[in-house]
Amino acid sequence: MKNKLLIVDDEKNIREGLAAALEMDGYKTACAACGEEGWKLFGKGDIDMVITDLRMPDIDGTELMRRILAEVPCFPVIILTGHGTIENAVNAMREGAWDFITKPVNVDYLSLLVKKALENRDLILRNRQMEADLEQKRIGGKMIGKTPAMQKVFDTIGLAAPTKASILITGESGVGKELVADAIHEFSPRRKKPLVKVHCAALSSNLLESELFGHEKGAFTGALARRRGRFELANEGTLFLDEIGEIDQNLQIKLLRILQERKFERVGGEETVETDVRLITATNKDLKAEMEKGNFREDLYFRLNVVNINVPPLRERKEDIPIMAAAFLKEFALENGKAIEGFHEKAYSRLFSYGWPGNIRELRNCIESAVVMCRKNIITEEDLPASLQETPGQDWVKIPLDIPFEEMEKLIINASVSFHKGNKSKAAEALGIGRKTLHRKA
Repeated sequence: MKNKLLIVDDEKNIREGLAAALEMDGYKTACAACGEEGWKLFGKGDIDMVITDLRMPDIDGTELMRRILAEVPCFPVIILTGHGTIENAVNAMREGAWDFITKPVNVDYLSLLVKKALENRDLILRNRQMEADLEQKRIGGKMIGKTPAMQKVFDTIGLAAPTKASILITGESGVGKELVADAIHEFSPRRKKPLVKVHCAALSSNLLESELFGHEKGAFTGALARRRGRFELANEGTLFLDEIGEIDQNLQIKLLRILQERKFERVGGEETVETDVRLITATNKDLKAEMEKGNFREDLYFRLNVVNINVPPLRERKEDIPIMAAAFLKEFALENGKAIEGFHEKAYSRLFSYGWPGNIRELRNCIESAVVMCRKNIITEEDLPASLQETPGQDWVKIPLDIPFEEMEKLIINASVSFHKGNKSKAAEALGIGRKTLHRKA
């Protein structure tokens, strides 16, 4: 569908001449001879962009722009100005104008501004729709995903959470295993009781034993008083042990006993303590391989792995990148007090083409960095961290199926240009299109 532009200028020759030129570019146009007339035409609701003169006899272009932006924030408005009022036009940009152009108007330059402004508007609208869709793709408040692999994760959480079964969460570092544990606890009957977390790889074996089971006064040097362990603190709730593959054989035996008998003794103590804990564990190791090496007990593995939830790496669920990026953008833009509406297509292309070895944790850090570096209301390719900008080209690109065909073309073209290291002639040749077509569609 053609975009409709509203041209507001009290000089008939200018507004009609601009309308004729822009219609040759494929746009529909409407014209108004004054600010009030322009405001009424805008109120009909079928205008996609406004080009307005700055000085007019009734309400000037700045006031018209203020009214428009009060109704539709970030609506694209281009100001036409004479050489004597450039300072006023710059002030209008500070108040929200997309850009300004001096008279006499360079039609080719105006056409370029219009194209960029409409692309910016489309990006904003698409990102707002993406934000609106986020809540339908969430589970447990923080987990986001619409791919079949993530829907399988969500379904398993929904089935397993209400039960007492032990759950083993597997997946690479940074995929969000802790968020899965949060969601399981949140949807379980134990949600009003404690969720206690322990990172097993962060502590030595002796410290981890004391951390989990507690200790009696005098059990070791520095044990000045009895201390309750995490199994006691999590009683009637949930205990999440991250990086379970790092614990030694001694602790594995103690964990096995707790899972079988629901009993344990504190370090240095003889009193048996009973506990009612729902155990969730996670690892980025292949525990079956560790069992074959003799590093992990087979009987403990089967006790922990009553229900297995494997969280896929980000490179296998790139269709989730737009909604995750939108969620992180919203979070960090608010945190940093920035009005950023979304991502430029070239930035999206970088996000899709990158391999994400650090998974969601790396994506989150990337978006935070981009928000900090962003100078406009859209995150561009240049705002992304150097690691993404220096990504070597690859011979494939993954494209979401729920975006318009024109956006697919842009993703493919930008990926091809990236693959050919910025050589647009080679990219056009590889795609079987002319260089002019590549420029027009990019």
